[in-house]
Amino acid sequence: MLILLPPSEGKTAPRSGRTLDLDSLALAEDGAITAARRDLIDRLAALSAGPDALDLLGVGPSLAGEVTANTALTTAPTAPGHRVFTGVLFEALDHASLSAAAKRRARSHALVFSALFGVTTLADRIPAHRLSVGATVPGLPGLAAHWRPLLGPGLDALAEDCAGPVVDCRSGGYAALWKAPAERTLTVDVVQLRAGRRTVVSHFAKHTRGLVARVLLEAGSRATNTLERTAQTVAQAGDGSDDGGPRWEVELIPPAGRQPGSLQIILPEKG
Repeated sequence: MLILLPPSEGKTAPRSGRTLDLDSLALAEDGAITAARRDLIDRLAALSAGPDALDLLGVGPSLAGEVTANTALTTAPTAPGHRVFTGVLFEALDHASLSAAAKRRARSHALVFSALFGVTTLADRIPAHRLSVGATVPGLPGLAAHWRPLLGPGLDALAEDCAGPVVDCRSGGYAALWKAPAERTLTVDVVQLRAGRRTVVSHFAKHTRGLVARVLLEAGSRATNTLERTAQTVAQAGDGSDDGGPRWEVELIPPAGRQPGSLQIILPEKG
């Protein structure tokens, strides 16, 4: 099983720790990826020091300090990604409280897609940084288009070596960095019942995807080695009957042709 995650815009800057080692990151055995990471770090530093930094990065004045920090990423302290990312999805995933076995699975089975690094694992040590996939970096095409041909071969091989489904919790922009094999992939799509109708949600979608990732990491390979068992595992976790946990219903939509399948997570009506 592979679990594909987006990054979070919110990050906690490490206060101490060794500096960035690009050769230690996921897929670093591909020299072209490492070279692209180094080049993008240099471009981001130059961009962040310039007068148009906030506009190009699509952020407001309140984040100027984070933009300034982009100019010193090679000397900034690093920490494992599971400690740096602090957004809604990662709060729900709650890596710190995972079992030891789930943490081992997270190191090898969870991938975080990144505008700056392309892809990392939750264990990869990274600095806090500010760069979204929709930002404009002078001299490069869109960041998804920049990364897609570089990441494809390595991630295709990783997916081939990894048994079981690919569970895609990414949002649109980050999903464009790599197209997982459709016949084995389930996107996690979250809707909420309102007046009996299914409506798309944003905040609760991120939260629910984090919970789904947590459930799958805790479940292990036997409970997640087919699309059907993956759906059953997530459905059982959402029945709320054993420990008062999250409540949801799950509908499995199988892959069809070039279209990946979907885990439709249906949140109940709010009281």
